[in-house]
Amino acid sequence: MTDDYLIELFLEMMSAERGASENTLSAYQRDMRDWRLAISGKSFLNLGTGHLEAVLARWQREGIAASTAARKLSTLKQFFLFLQTEENRKDNPANNLDRPKQGRPLPKVLSEAEVNQLFLTAEKDITPKGIRLLCMLEILYAGGLRVSELVTLTVMSTNRRDNCLLIKGKGGHERLLPLTKPAKKVIEKWILVRELTLPRGFNSNKYLDKFLFPSNSKSGHITRERFAQLLKILAIAAGLDPYMVSPHIFRNSFATYLFSNGADLRSVQTLLGHSDISTTQIYTHVLDKRMRELVESKHPLAK
Repeated sequence: MTDDYLIELFLEMMSAERGASENTLSAYQRDMRDWRLAISGKSFLNLGTGHLEAVLARWQREGIAASTAARKLSTLKQFFLFLQTEENRKDNPANNLDRPKQGRPLPKVLSEAEVNQLFLTAEKDITPKGIRLLCMLEILYAGGLRVSELVTLTVMSTNRRDNCLLIKGKGGHERLLPLTKPAKKVIEKWILVRELTLPRGFNSNKYLDKFLFPSNSKSGHITRERFAQLLKILAIAAGLDPYMVSPHIFRNSFATYLFSNGADLRSVQTLLGHSDISTTQIYTHVLDKRMRELVESKHPLAK
């Protein structure tokens, strides 16, 4: 039997027995076509694990995405399992192959111009809810907080003489974050109007006393989801892509800007509340990428 015929039988089985959709079958067909081309005339009936490892290594050198190679390998494993079931092969040479590892994606960051545009847009809304959003933005950008840390900030955490915020992070670990002058100023302004953001008749005393950003939600504070939603709305008003604006992208931007202005790794680790410094190091790769792009676009000998 030819390889083309075996592939045809495999696709028929996937359709009849597994109920694979047309899109799935098309994807399987493309994957098997790529494997046919890659094995250079050899037959699937006598391929060994070494042949397959060589193909995966070549795809990696050629820049094929790890996720793409992993999908193709998954298809091939199912194909060999089919050959075993049909007694065309006694073994599955793809079984012991590791899934190609995907490189850790670099964090998305906003440019300084995009951040400025968001702040300029937020400052136009002078309603109590507008002041709340601006206050949350200032704190988020000033300290790179996790969104869970931001929404659960307490009033007590701001009542410090050293102009720092007391943050309770993951695992109950506490850290101090210095407040910028704009953040300090807008917090003071927000404190005066925050009760106005709550529904009339709502028994809010316990929430006003505890949370910096009280709400009539079950938790008593503005939720992470609501804040993320407000950021998307702000992004649209600022003329930015809403998918590129989120609390975590603000945190990424905070860390990247610190590195670009000379901050050391340990200091940024402390400010972000990372227990493992390798988590912080990913932001240095963002800076490396930006530096490469700068050289490639601006250096006279790079063109």
